[in-house]
Amino acid sequence: MHPSEVLFQGKRQPLLLPACDHYAGSEKLMLKSMALQQELGPLFDITFDCEDGATAGSEPEHAQMIVRLLNDDGNRHNRIGVRVHDVDSPFFEGDLAVIVGGAAQRLAYVVLPKANGAADVARAIEAINVHAAKGGRLTPMPVHVLVETHGALREADAIAAQPQVECLSFGIMDFVSSHYGAIPGAAMRTPGQFTHPLVVRAKLEMAAACHAHGKVPSHNVTTDIKDSAVVANDAQRAAAEFGFTRMWSIHPDQIKPILKAFTPRLSEVNEATNILTEGKNASWGPISQNGRLHDRASYRYYWTVLQRAKLAGLALPDAAAALVNEPQPAT
Repeated sequence: MHPSEVLFQGKRQPLLLPACDHYAGSEKLMLKSMALQQELGPLFDITFDCEDGATAGSEPEHAQMIVRLLNDDGNRHNRIGVRVHDVDSPFFEGDLAVIVGGAAQRLAYVVLPKANGAADVARAIEAINVHAAKGGRLTPMPVHVLVETHGALREADAIAAQPQVECLSFGIMDFVSSHYGAIPGAAMRTPGQFTHPLVVRAKLEMAAACHAHGKVPSHNVTTDIKDSAVVANDAQRAAAEFGFTRMWSIHPDQIKPILKAFTPRLSEVNEATNILTEGKNASWGPISQNGRLHDRASYRYYWTVLQRAKLAGLALPDAAAALVNEPQPAT
């Protein structure tokens, strides 16, 4: 049996996505992002932005431009998504008709902003599916949801439970603004974003909802685009202290620090390789290594370490590569 089949019997395997989600709003920045993705490979996702990217009055033209880029040969890895207008916007249906209908087979995911709860998400997904079917898509369109309203945070668990939702992203600026001064502006950035109780609560509840359903929690942006050390610190804290496995980028210089912060260290990869190799040799029964007990619970953890390392493009030890590259079980 394949290790993933043995270790996750009766359990949902967690979804894994590239650790960086890079946002681009203008055609110039979209093309630059695509060129970087071609250079680095599908180590990070790109999200084309309709909500904040389009200038007032040019929303239909902006959507048409996005379709052209999605269907272009430059979209080499099919790892580009789009953030559409919110479900109550007069441009929402137009975004779906043009972008989802026109690039359904090349689009990696759709991001929904400003959802006020699970009902909004369900309504949006129903509309997305109609246009995806018209565009010839044969598999469900993955959906990412921005948690930036009181209602979305209150119903984060119900949103994460919806099958097509694969990621929740925390929208810190809208969330702080929705408190109308009760949370200071300093909580939109470090250190306040990691210490203010209401922001900490929101991040933890959203991340916990994701992990309960095997989905991906994505951390908010770092607005300081000049100092790469700030984004590196934010990414490290988001991963180590808050359980996030993905983070937004709003500048190309932020991509590599984010990827580095979320990528397992070589020592972790080697440890995981040794434990899983010995566990496999023991037919996945309990083992003792360096005086510590390991069983299928810890095997699942170390299996995920290797999967994250592979997704980040790390060169795995031969033994680890043999484990993660074994044929997946038939479904």
